[in-house]
Amino acid sequence: MSSETITPDSEQLSSDGATKLEQVVIRIAGDSGDGMQLAGDQFTSEAAAFGNDLATQPNFPAEIRAPQGTLHGVSSFQIQIAEYDILTAGDRPDVLVAMNPAALKANIADLPRGGTLIVNTDDFTKRNLAKVGYDSNPLESEAFEEYQIHAIPMATLTIGAVEPVGIGKKDAERSKNMFALGVLSWMYGRPLTAIEAFLEQKFAKKPDIAKANMLALKAGWNYGETTESFATTYEVAPAKLPAGTYRQITGNTALSYGLVAAGQSAGMDVFLGTYPITPASDILHELSKLKQFGVVTFQAEDEIAGIGAAIGASYGGALGVTSTSGPGVALKSEAIGLAVMTELPLIIVDVQRGGPSTGLPTKTEQADLLQAMFGRNGESPVAIVAPQSPADCFDAAVEAARIAVTYRTPVMLLSDGAIANGSEPWSIPDVGSLPTIESDLAAAPHDADQGGAYLPYARDPETLARDWAVPGTAGLEHRIGGLEKANGTGDISYTHDNHELMTRVRDARIARVEVPDLAVDDPDGDADILVLGWGSSFGPIGEAVRRVRRSGRTIARAHLRHLNPMPANLGEVLGRYRRVVVPEMNLGQLSMLLKARFDVDIQPVTKVSGMAFLADELHEALLEEFAGTLAATEAAKTPAAVAAVALR
Repeated sequence: MSSETITPDSEQLSSDGATKLEQVVIRIAGDSGDGMQLAGDQFTSEAAAFGNDLATQPNFPAEIRAPQGTLHGVSSFQIQIAEYDILTAGDRPDVLVAMNPAALKANIADLPRGGTLIVNTDDFTKRNLAKVGYDSNPLESEAFEEYQIHAIPMATLTIGAVEPVGIGKKDAERSKNMFALGVLSWMYGRPLTAIEAFLEQKFAKKPDIAKANMLALKAGWNYGETTESFATTYEVAPAKLPAGTYRQITGNTALSYGLVAAGQSAGMDVFLGTYPITPASDILHELSKLKQFGVVTFQAEDEIAGIGAAIGASYGGALGVTSTSGPGVALKSEAIGLAVMTELPLIIVDVQRGGPSTGLPTKTEQADLLQAMFGRNGESPVAIVAPQSPADCFDAAVEAARIAVTYRTPVMLLSDGAIANGSEPWSIPDVGSLPTIESDLAAAPHDADQGGAYLPYARDPETLARDWAVPGTAGLEHRIGGLEKANGTGDISYTHDNHELMTRVRDARIARVEVPDLAVDDPDGDADILVLGWGSSFGPIGEAVRRVRRSGRTIARAHLRHLNPMPANLGEVLGRYRRVVVPEMNLGQLSMLLKARFDVDIQPVTKVSGMAFLADELHEALLEEFAGTLAATEAAKTPAAVAAVALR
């Protein structure tokens, strides 16, 4: 994948005359109410059905409904489609669709010279231009001569196309997103059948709206086919992916399916106790549709009630789950400590966003790692797992459930906004191949020193997990709570030696969690620089490393899924390399943990803008590392910020 616009030549033609492309990046942008995400989702569905490899990245405004036509209200959807394996949604678009001046101004800087710009000129009124600081129509300026511009009066053409339906002008104009989708579908040779079926289903109770959208879609297709503005169509061939059945999936959906699969593998009901919060709410929406698989969803009145209910469900023998974002984790911290004390399985899904406090609700960040590690009073260790991509959320959720159930512990599952809202092809696994999760619930009293009385804190000698008995099981009656437990009996204990014992055992239990060794991608085995990432940095790191290797340099990469405990071979792996470069969307949290634990040279690469890393950014950082200037560049970021602040 290249961030530059691909310039096709006459030799890149298919049998029907379409220009062949290996990949293309498309971004659709407009007001948040203009249906950009809907249009993007449908183009993605087309690409998935066609067999392209793909990756998407929506970008939402923080305001629910910002003033129309303003920069604050711009919503965009970016997709990269390719005939080969890709790792990101692309850095910059080759094609930009701008539905109004605000969308143009917010995104034009990312469009490379020679890129294709499709503009809805009906919204380029004097008033709308003034809203975003344009004195005149920028499309007519000399600066825009470097782009391939297609100026289309989309609103006018859409209103004309849907006139037979007889709906109002406002409703008719809302269909212009489908007009734009029709143009793109024609450009890339995508059939409209699946989109029409989707529109019929989505607007089944509003047949006039469904018909209007379909007419607008066809009008966009016909415009591309008949106008002289477009000189050619393009073809991106299907990708050669490993054999299997694929579907397009977002991170939140994959995570939800993983939780359901884990419940089935463990023979347990799944209970989600949660409170809606961006960008985690879709987990509640998705799981609420899956009651037939033993899933119960509970929308609580607040974050604390949500996790309290989930802990109660785990006490009752279910797989308790709560979902939230960073601010919600802060509110749940005491209850997480309760789950640590009671040693019950619990999955806390944290879909990270920019903070602190309310922060950037619709933007991404990886800044909750230290909160996950230490954000509770006392010594309260929990396991931490982080998916690396949207499709990987399925496997990460199954792994989190395995750890939670096997070791009787809360597990933090650290997703983030880029993963949750992004999408990619997912190879649907064979259900029979999923690992069995043994719940090993206590079934009968066991002998003990106290005349055979049940010992809820008797432990498995291998895992150190305590007994887990469903309340009401004859002979296994017991009570648990948040006060310190006595060894074995679980009675309340205030003795200092017991507290020391139980604290160290809880810590040792997490340390005993079995996790795979860290795999290293070092093809030649002679690299002296390792790039180590976690979470959604996986794709940008992978693409940056590919570019470095294409230039003839050797470099290694590895990615952490298990952040607590870390892989047993991590220290040995890090010790092989002269320098370990650690990119993360925070101010160096994983770097801090690694420096505290291992005697290795760690160089962080940090970003806290609310946007995911670009492959270009990390490629440049790695080139700086080879040149010996990366440390200075990184060290200059905070002084530069301080120098830019407003002063009294």
